[in-house]
Amino acid sequence: MSSVEFRKDLFANERDDTLKEIGKPTIRQDILGHVTGRTPFYDDHLFDGLLHMRAVRSPHHHAQIRSIDTSAAERMPGVRRVATAKDVPHNLNTLLSLIGFGRDDEPLCAHDKVRYLGEAVAWVIADTERQARDACAAVRVDYSVLPHVLDPEEALQPNAPVVNEVYPNNTFDYHNTYDHQKLRFGDVNAAFARADHVIEAEYQMSPIEQAPIETCGAIAAPETNDRYVCHTNTQALFFSLGTTAKLLDIASSRLHFIGGTVGGGFGGKVDSVVEPTAVLGAMLTGRPVKFAWDRYEEMQVGAPRGAERWRLKDGLTRDGKIIARELTGFFDSGAYMRLSPYAIIKGTGHVPGPYFIPNVASNVFCCITNRTPATAMRGFGITAVDFAIECQMDRGAEAVGMNPIEFRILNAYRDGDMKAHRRKAKNTALIECCQVAAGKANWPISAEAAAQSSLTGGGTPERVAIPETVIDSEGRIGERRAGRTSSTSPAKNGTGRVPAGTHGVAVSGAPVQNPDMQIDAERIGHRMGAEPVSAPPVAAAPGAPVRPAAAPSYQAPQPTPPIAAPSGPATPSYAQPAPPTSAPAQAPTPAPAQPASYAPQPASPPTPPAAQPAPYAPAQPFSRGVKRPGSSPFTSGIRRR
Repeated sequence: MSSVEFRKDLFANERDDTLKEIGKPTIRQDILGHVTGRTPFYDDHLFDGLLHMRAVRSPHHHAQIRSIDTSAAERMPGVRRVATAKDVPHNLNTLLSLIGFGRDDEPLCAHDKVRYLGEAVAWVIADTERQARDACAAVRVDYSVLPHVLDPEEALQPNAPVVNEVYPNNTFDYHNTYDHQKLRFGDVNAAFARADHVIEAEYQMSPIEQAPIETCGAIAAPETNDRYVCHTNTQALFFSLGTTAKLLDIASSRLHFIGGTVGGGFGGKVDSVVEPTAVLGAMLTGRPVKFAWDRYEEMQVGAPRGAERWRLKDGLTRDGKIIARELTGFFDSGAYMRLSPYAIIKGTGHVPGPYFIPNVASNVFCCITNRTPATAMRGFGITAVDFAIECQMDRGAEAVGMNPIEFRILNAYRDGDMKAHRRKAKNTALIECCQVAAGKANWPISAEAAAQSSLTGGGTPERVAIPETVIDSEGRIGERRAGRTSSTSPAKNGTGRVPAGTHGVAVSGAPVQNPDMQIDAERIGHRMGAEPVSAPPVAAAPGAPVRPAAAPSYQAPQPTPPIAAPSGPATPSYAQPAPPTSAPAQAPTPAPAQPASYAPQPASPPTPPAAQPAPYAPAQPFSRGVKRPGSSPFTSGIRRR
C-alpha cells in the first residue's frame, strides 16, 4: 500500500489533472547514469594542460590589508600566475544586481580589507594542485586587525564596527527609506490592550551549511572562437553567466557555460563565486583552469543558510482567537548582502503565517556582520519564521487551554479572508491538513473542529475588511547609527494612520529589464494569447538604443518609407487603396521599375547546383578527443568510469 495519499477532493479547485504519477514507482530519468556511475559531472571533463587554481584566504574576521607580497610564490616551481584584486576587471558586484536590486558591495577578491574569515585576497595558478597550495602558503599578506562583530543585533548598535562601507549602518536599506522591512496592518497596540492573554517568546536558528557531497567548483578553458567555456556545478547557470560577464567585463556572448548534474546543492550553489574565478584564470593564462573548493573551504567559505532571530508577541482572547501579532526579525547576511535582502522580503511575505489575524506589525532587519556571507537553503526566507510561528502557536494553545490542532483550525485562514498584505486568501487548506494529520496520528479533536472547512466561514464582512492602520516612520536610514533610534520592535506610538479600506498600489507584473527581452510576436511567428495585450512601456538604460515596440500581430502592417524614393509618391503594394474623393482624378503614378536582376527571365535548362562541402562529421566520438569547431583546443575527452 502506498504511503502517499493525495486528497483530490480538498484541492479540486487548484488542479484539473489526475496526477496519476504520485504513489507509483516511476523511474527517474537520470537514475541509470547515477547507479552505473556514468553520469558526467563538471569534474569529468578532461583538458590537456589543465592548471589548478587555489585561493589565499584571510585568517582574520576583519582586517585592513596593508600589503601583499607575491614575489616568493611567483618563483616557486610550477607556478604560472599569481593574481590579485588588480587583475579583476570589475571587482565589485552583488548577486541581485542582475535584477536591479541592491548596490554592488562584494569584491571577487579583497583589495582594501577582509570582512570575514576565509575571504580570498589572492589566487595562485600552477601546474598541479600541490604546487598551487605550496605557493599560496608563500604569499605574504600584512594585515592590520580590526574589531569585528558576529551578532546581528550587536551590529545595529551605534558603536558597532562598520563591516561594509557600502552599507555603513550594517543593514540593508529598504525602499531607500528604512533600515528594515516594515509590515503594518491594523492597530496592534490597541489590540494588545484589550487582549486577555499576551504571549512573548524568542526563537533562533543558527547558520546551517548545506554540506553537498560535491563541493563548489568549475573548469574554464579558452575556445577557438574567442570565447571561454566553463563547466560548472552551479544551480543557477544564467545567474552565474551574467555575474561572470559583469565581474570580468566581458560580453556574455563570449561565455559558453555548461551545467549539468549537481552533486548536491540545496541552495548553496546559487552564489556565483567559483565560475568568474575559474574564467579569470583561463583569461590570464590562456590555458584550462580548474578552481574547486576542498571540504574545509566548503565548510568555511561556502555560503550557509543565514542565522535568524525572531521575537513574537501575540494577543489572544479567552476563546482562543489571535487578535494581534507583532514580530521583530533579524537575518544575519554575513559580510555581504548576496541574496539575503530577498529572503527578508519573502519572510515578511509569510507573516503572519496561514492564520487570520486582524492586527499585524513586523520589523525585519537584514544585518551585516563579519560572518561568512549567507545564501539560499531549502525554504529560503521562510523556514525560520515558520518555525517561530508554529512554536508560538503551541504556546498560545497552552495559554488558553486548547487542543493545539483545534487552536490552529480556529485561527486558520478561510477562502475570502483578507490577509495582512491586503490580498484575499484563496485555495486555503490548513484546516483540512490539520484534520487529516489528526486522523493519521490518532489525535482526538472535537466534532466541531472536524466539521470545519476552509471553504466556509471566510470572506465575511468582518474578515474581509481592511482596518484603519497605524503607521510610523521609525528606523529611517542612519538614525540608528546616530543613536536617535534605539528600539528594533514596531513603534508603540504611531505617527500616522491609513484610512480603512486602503489597498495601496497593486503590482501586477514587472517590466522587462531590457527592451531586447520584450516578446515580439512578429519575430517569434505566433500570437501569445487569445487576445492581444499591450505591453507596458519599458524604460531603456541611459544611452542605450531604444527598440521600437512591435505592432500587434492582428494589425495590418503600416506603410514604411521606401529605401530609395522614386520620382513620384509611390504607394506600397501592401497598403490599402485610398477611398475615392471629390478631387479631380489624376493619372496613377507608375510603380518604380524593378531592377534588371528581378525581371522575368526566359526559361532555360536548369543548371546543377554547385557542389557543397560535406557537413562536419567527426571520425570518432567527441568524448574520445575529437576537436569540434568552436570547442576548446584543450579538450581531451570525458572521464568514463
